Amino acid sequence: MRPSMMEEVEGLRGINSVKVKEASEAGRKVVGMYCVFSPQEIALAAGAIAVTLCGTKQEPIEDAEKHLPRNLCPLIKSSYGFAITDKCPYFYFSDVLLAETTCDGKKKMYELMGKIKPMHIMNLPQTAQGEDALEAWKNEMVKFKNYLEDKFQVQITDEKLRDAIKLMNRERKVMRKLHQLNAHKPAPLSGMDMMLAQWLKGFNIDKEAGIEIIERLIAQVEEQIENGISPFTADSPRILLTGCPIGSGSEKVLKIIEEAGASVVALENCTGYKGLDVLVDEEKAPIEALAEKYLSTPCSCMTPNNGRLDLIERMAKEYQVDGIVDLTWQACHTYNIESYTVRQFAKEKLNLPFIQIETDYSDSDAGQLKVRLEAFLETIK
Repeated sequence: MRPSMMEEVEGLRGINSVKVKEASEAGRKVVGMYCVFSPQEIALAAGAIAVTLCGTKQEPIEDAEKHLPRNLCPLIKSSYGFAITDKCPYFYFSDVLLAETTCDGKKKMYELMGKIKPMHIMNLPQTAQGEDALEAWKNEMVKFKNYLEDKFQVQITDEKLRDAIKLMNRERKVMRKLHQLNAHKPAPLSGMDMMLAQWLKGFNIDKEAGIEIIERLIAQVEEQIENGISPFTADSPRILLTGCPIGSGSEKVLKIIEEAGASVVALENCTGYKGLDVLVDEEKAPIEALAEKYLSTPCSCMTPNNGRLDLIERMAKEYQVDGIVDLTWQACHTYNIESYTVRQFAKEKLNLPFIQIETDYSDSDAGQLKVRLEAFLETIK
């Protein structure tokens, strides 16, 4: 049984697409962001609305391929396609874009996108280790703060930053609590519903209202747990999905897994739990605290990336998973190479079945993926 609150959660994107238009017309500034490394708190402290622009749909990719190579990550092509086709209201109403130097494909794509709208680029260190990396990332935080102050003619004070940090921490806490409900056996929420709830937070124009909706969803899910209601049985295989980010339109692997009878209980990726794991320290100087939190993100663009293995191990144990599915978008070299390390870790350290799926946003390989994933689940049952 699906919680009835999910209908309200799903309606948020349509409601918020209207709200972002109204807010822009009323003079509010909008900052479009593409990555979990992007510090929303600085945009909020500038009085702006922060929205997620990461492309998760197949539709605009054909237009993107007029400028970009076909053998490029679908996330990059989808993001760029939305930018050049004006089919995304959140991109359309963004006053500035925040980009980040995570992977080579995104860096070069941003050079083209920067000709469409004003763009600020944060230069991410290639490692999260050491004081030099932290100091460099703190400097990038300051540069972004200065950019918004100049662009929007506002002053971003430490007090405003602290207020924004507290608000974002509250959002992370409530989303983390929702995710952790699936540690219950059987899981009360499908992986599809969990993905939608986590993904849609990036479009919340009113953060307070978004938090309140998730709190009500949590209350309903907790009631279902008490009443023994779940879309799964106690012996449904429990799957941890790791790897590249997913969203509405790019959920085919998640959907196939659950249609085959398994329960995707945990989403380790950056549109799932990864960005929720660490909160911003509310006691430290705001810029330093923001730099520490965001640099701790265990992304495959970092070298080394042992934090990802630590997070996978913790989640595998907490959620009592029976197997790990590692999703890699085609041409995502960092996640593709790192998959070997994750495979060895899953088998040798965690003693868990593992499968890597490399695919794109299209449905052209859906039948083949169905066969592979069903065979993998059979080895678990």
